[in-house]
Amino acid sequence: MAGEMDKAKGSVKQAVGDLTGNKRMKREGVIDKLSGNVKSGVDKIKKALEGKKSCC
Repeated sequence: MAGEMDKAKGSVKQAVGDLTGNKRMKREGVIDKLSGNVKSGVDKIKKALEGKKSCC
């Protein structure tokens, strides 16, 4: 969930940065989107590991 929020926030920041010519805002948006992608990936891995239990 947090990953999706970061992706959305990053998309908005990136769009605002593009429209206003603000390079810093655009860069922050890209970083937020990447952060969201990482968080989403970690969540997927956690869910996959929760389904597998050790046999021993």
